[in-house]
Amino acid sequence: MTVPSDRQSFSRKQVRRLLNLPANQLRAWERQGLIAHQDPYDFHDLIALKTLARLRAGRVPVARIRRALDALRQKLAGIGDPLTEVKLFADGPRIHVHLGGQTMEPITGQLLLDFDQRDLEGLVSFPSATAAGNARDRRRRADAWFQKGLESEKDGAPVEEVIVAYENALELDPQLAAALVNLGTIWFTAREWEKSEKCYRRALEANHDYALAHFNLGNLYDERGDRNNALFHYLAALQIDPRYADAHYNLALLYQAAGQWMKAVRHWQLYLKLDRASQWADIARKELAKIYEATVVPGRKEYMPPRRRDRGNG
Repeated sequence: MTVPSDRQSFSRKQVRRLLNLPANQLRAWERQGLIAHQDPYDFHDLIALKTLARLRAGRVPVARIRRALDALRQKLAGIGDPLTEVKLFADGPRIHVHLGGQTMEPITGQLLLDFDQRDLEGLVSFPSATAAGNARDRRRRADAWFQKGLESEKDGAPVEEVIVAYENALELDPQLAAALVNLGTIWFTAREWEKSEKCYRRALEANHDYALAHFNLGNLYDERGDRNNALFHYLAALQIDPRYADAHYNLALLYQAAGQWMKAVRHWQLYLKLDRASQWADIARKELAKIYEATVVPGRKEYMPPRRRDRGNG
């Protein structure tokens, strides 16, 4: 079963693990009014939390972030949640605001908000670079198209619209690995295996340590019945990230289907250390029980594998 990551719900524990976010930091942002208390969270909430984490990593004070969000809601019509509807970057004492995600048109400019100035008079428009060789501007526009693709998927837009957004991002930045992975997942869902594989491999060329690209290649090969290559890429994902729960889950399935019980048990157990409470954890426990029965009592009924874990987006 394919589980689109932008439609999935996440518990507070999962969110903290995904974003490497301490529990007290999350509670502090809620008390400070930067984000509402949620349980569970959706993909929209994850974007907001990632934006906050990026700004705080850039040492932008909480008070300045709050003023920035209030100013954007007042000055930009139609903006309800600036943490997810525009791109915010720390630039020393300033917050850099990227607006491309609100339109299908390529970004032609950027805004720079200096919240140190009285009454927020620092709202200044800067023209985008017109030189084709301005790599920095191209990367920013590529990122805006990538965010447009994410939002389009989240809103259930036609798949053709989502593809256009990711392809526009890649035209501007061919090394944008996350866009390559997401585009590959669209082709995977459409069972366009060659296009999907090409995207995932390009993502690995752009980022050799991209565990998700290896994981998705593993799913692709598994779907096509190529268990050896699937095994290789799941193991590669775990070499990069030993706590990649979904890779442990799918490896356990592969080993179990091949009758390699001890290896299957090991990966089921590792998976359950990382996920103890989800519906997938319940399946893992049932599969462990099947193995114990099959290895202790001969002649049990034929093994029927459960669903593989599929995660698509970067």
